[in-house]
Amino acid sequence: MNKDGILSRFLDYVKISSPSYKEGNFAKKVKEDMESLGLDVIIDDAGIKANSDTGNLIGYLKGNKEAEPIMFCAHLDTVTPCENIEPIIENGIVKSKGNTILSADDKAGIVGILEGIKYIKENNIPHGDIEVVFTICEEVGLYGSKYLDYSKIKSKTAFILDASGEIGGVNIQGPAQAQIFAKFHGKAAHAGLSPEKGISAIQIASRAIDKMNLLRIDEETTANIGVIKGGSATNIVADLVEIEFEARSLNEEKLNNQVKHMVDTMEEAAKVFNGTVDTEVNYAYPTFKLDKEEPMLKTIEKAMNKLNISYRPCSTGGGSDTNIFNGKGIKTATLGIGMFNAHSVDEYISIEDLVKTSQLVAAIIEEII
Repeated sequence: MNKDGILSRFLDYVKISSPSYKEGNFAKKVKEDMESLGLDVIIDDAGIKANSDTGNLIGYLKGNKEAEPIMFCAHLDTVTPCENIEPIIENGIVKSKGNTILSADDKAGIVGILEGIKYIKENNIPHGDIEVVFTICEEVGLYGSKYLDYSKIKSKTAFILDASGEIGGVNIQGPAQAQIFAKFHGKAAHAGLSPEKGISAIQIASRAIDKMNLLRIDEETTANIGVIKGGSATNIVADLVEIEFEARSLNEEKLNNQVKHMVDTMEEAAKVFNGTVDTEVNYAYPTFKLDKEEPMLKTIEKAMNKLNISYRPCSTGGGSDTNIFNGKGIKTATLGIGMFNAHSVDEYISIEDLVKTSQLVAAIIEEII
């Protein structure tokens, strides 16, 4: 592998801002690079549905041997702050200047896929058909994979390069997530002159929160309050509070039970104070769980063994495009790519892991029969 070339591509990519919904400039550069490697590339219409300035990139590389088609995937968008990223290299570690993210999540994954394919081509290594999907709006709701044009996809097996932590970690199980939006309605009144005429939406919400099971529910289930909005002045009894919750579980029955508990608790609190609450539940993505004997996991393990990487199948509490692909019948696992402290200005990745990720992609391609 060409370490200098891999590092150069990564540094070029992180300097191109690509926040969710505004991935267009970065997608244009990546599309050009995909085509320079010999991939046929199309852009689907997911951007229209997701309100982004580009769609997903879907690339095809025709094989030169008989083998099952496989897909590699990473996402184009990043969290913020991602404007004017200045990467710094210290002792073999790439990090940001400290006022932005680095965007290794997920540009390190994109680099690994492209450099792995580049190595395969340059060394004339036989391979089957390869599909490459770079999704949009992953960070804000997995919209790229939700709106992907699946009529363009032939692969029944996919490898997503998007997990934090050491290379060797492979997410083979992930939770479903439910988002709960609640509006607590009270009655406005002057807090000094006639508070007894009012019904405090804040008080209703507080009662609900106090009675609600939150954070770590059990080894498979979590729940959290993310956003609270309400009130306008101290001298007005608040008549409206809006709260955004989420719940996740590796077990969908447990998730449904947790959601019911949260909704019931809010409705009971509203009754106590003679107010009302409106709730909306959105199931964002399903669970996934791969059998440990799944052939594609054996492929990953063999590829890792070839590179002296310790294969570590594990569960995750986060959601990703992996949830959506598995829900569409495409066996998918997420691979760790050596990035740490993602979604923060302390994000970093080693040059060694950028190279190792590229090597792993090439090794997986070689193992497919």
